[in-house]
Amino acid sequence: MKIASLPEVRQHKYPAINGLMLCLLLLAINSGCKQKKQDTYSNWGVYKADPGSSSYSPLDQINKENVSKLALAWVFEPMDTIAGGRPRNSESNPIVIEEVLYTTSARGRLFAVHAGTGRLKWSFDPFDGERGGGIKRGVTYWEDGADKRILFTGGDKLFAIDAGTGLPIPSFGNEGKVDLNQGMRGDPDKISVIPTSPGIVFEDLLILGTEVSELYGAEPGHVRAYDVRTGKLVWTFHTIPQPGEVGHDTWPPEAWKYAGGANNWGGLSLDASREMVFFATGSPTYDYYGADRKGMNLFGNSVVAVNARTGAYIWHFQTVHHDLWDYDLPAPPNLVTVEQNGRKIDAIAQTSKVGFLYVLDRETGESLFPIEERPVPASDVPGEEAWPTQPFPLKPAPYARQYLDESDIADYSPSSRDSLLQVFRSLRYEGLFTPPSVKGTLQFPGSRGGSSWGGAAFDAQTGLLYVRSNDSPEIMRLKKVEPESNITDQSVYEQGESIYTSYCLSCHGRDRNGDEQGNPSLVALKGRMSREDVLTKIKQGAGKMPGFSSVISDKAKEEAILAYLFENQTKERPGRETSLLKEINNNQGASPENQAIDSLPRYLNLTAYGYFRDPEGRPGIKPPWGMLHAIDLNTGDFAWSVRLGNNPELQFDEQETGEAGSAGPTVTAGGLVFIAGTRDNKFRAFDKDTGEKLWEIDLPGFANANPSSYEVNGRQYIVLSVGGNSGNTAGSVMAFSLPD
Repeated sequence: MKIASLPEVRQHKYPAINGLMLCLLLLAINSGCKQKKQDTYSNWGVYKADPGSSSYSPLDQINKENVSKLALAWVFEPMDTIAGGRPRNSESNPIVIEEVLYTTSARGRLFAVHAGTGRLKWSFDPFDGERGGGIKRGVTYWEDGADKRILFTGGDKLFAIDAGTGLPIPSFGNEGKVDLNQGMRGDPDKISVIPTSPGIVFEDLLILGTEVSELYGAEPGHVRAYDVRTGKLVWTFHTIPQPGEVGHDTWPPEAWKYAGGANNWGGLSLDASREMVFFATGSPTYDYYGADRKGMNLFGNSVVAVNARTGAYIWHFQTVHHDLWDYDLPAPPNLVTVEQNGRKIDAIAQTSKVGFLYVLDRETGESLFPIEERPVPASDVPGEEAWPTQPFPLKPAPYARQYLDESDIADYSPSSRDSLLQVFRSLRYEGLFTPPSVKGTLQFPGSRGGSSWGGAAFDAQTGLLYVRSNDSPEIMRLKKVEPESNITDQSVYEQGESIYTSYCLSCHGRDRNGDEQGNPSLVALKGRMSREDVLTKIKQGAGKMPGFSSVISDKAKEEAILAYLFENQTKERPGRETSLLKEINNNQGASPENQAIDSLPRYLNLTAYGYFRDPEGRPGIKPPWGMLHAIDLNTGDFAWSVRLGNNPELQFDEQETGEAGSAGPTVTAGGLVFIAGTRDNKFRAFDKDTGEKLWEIDLPGFANANPSSYEVNGRQYIVLSVGGNSGNTAGSVMAFSLPD
């Protein structure tokens, strides 16, 4: 059976009937079938609305004329966080099947609630009472008659849950779960691959990507298909091709044994009629230095089409060659239909961190608009060979800014501007695709620029695609790590600092303060967490952080990292020798024969994900920092662009500043575009034709999630996962509707 929004029509045996009764019965059945077709619109049965990732709802009860009356209908609070914990953000896009809403909490628990009231029906804890956690953007539904299943991941396990009872289905895998570490390259006991976005169902297959580490020695980003009934692995597509596979010649011959990443972490799209599944991939590892992966590195940073039944390669389009910037393709492709020269063409539209929109023929992968390969700056880092050209779409125009000069530098005050200009002038910057450097490189767009995992929404009735953009420069500064650099002369604390620098600094910062993107502060851990809890989280992973059990592989490493995080600056030295480079090579359990050659130089980006800011922590460039756009895919032209979000404290004039964010929009037949994901904690609705803001409401927390829309008992709802606050750290699910 396939993805189903409604149960199959059940067959009944009827007594003999005469002609009139037969006509009446057929009329009733026909009417019932039409009603069933309408009822499918009441559901939001798949992540991002449908297998084509449209984020479109055909419901129009809530529309331009009455959206100003939209009000809170119900709230569901998971209440599953640990007392005293920090507020959590859920990225879940709830699905709705037959009046039941299925979603995951910020801690990764699964909940089923009545979609009309928010009343809990059942819950399931994949961590069996343990701390757990991890980003989950949604779940997947499958049914065959009375067999109805929710398929979702908890940590590195795939679960099949009875949609009616919330109980694991014993015949699936091992008592209802499958170990996703099995079938990867590394030792399953030492690696941790954790999907963050839900899979897509084709017939009896669940097709799933995964999240892997972004460091040296990471696991490869296999895309895999599992039998939804048994949990058996059916096929694997190697995004880092093995010998004899398409793309193997774009890497060093042995790279498939040690290279990692190139993973699909943002979700997939499906054209069931063509039996084609489409997915986009991230960068190969290590993100910022590629001496051990010389070449174009297919299928990193690529849109890929494969046969949904077999996983066989069909076509690809690479958006960044030999990525050195972490320019992942972060969202599933939108399946669209474009009209050109009077001919309708089925296509896909792919958003990006760079701010380019790629519109490709669905069957061939060829671009529907011109693309040029242009020369880009060369790398000056020893051993690195940046690819000499990169693809530049000529249309649509970039939806995010891609170039800066001194006139763009923020001027909060003379001293602030002078400080920013001093930093700007000290960095290497030659425009888009300036490679990382030891000196320091300004990266614009940054690795969180363009658009993120929320992706775009597509309205097939108008041909308009809606996408948000972020303008956030970052600084990349590389540091060489010598091969076989021995750190035995360091104290326990200093060894912990070395481990932190290699594996943690890029997300949690040099000062351990974290950032506004959800990477938590590690300052003053002693007063917030026990050493045992910290060690468990490091080894098992949490949120978007993978587990590092292969790095913290013995007692000496445990003592070292804990000494640093808990600020125990002892001069005691560990009892045995360690090598920082060996730890990098052994990341995630890669076996020795599959590791890179130790003699190769290695560099780490010590300021990865570090924003370009003034001394007060304010954005280093003038606003807007976030926008919402409508792009006509038939012409490639922009219909409108508006600023999205506001920081009143940083306003230069009467215009809103715009705010960077990851969550994406939802468009409806009621003429509205709904979007959240701004740090001012507001939820907004815009006129989809003009971009005029028609409605906004204050939320109790940061809503870093895509909205869903559905109908129950004749009432349309807009539902959104909302992050926690000091009073309710677990966050909530909030549903809005028109008043009675």
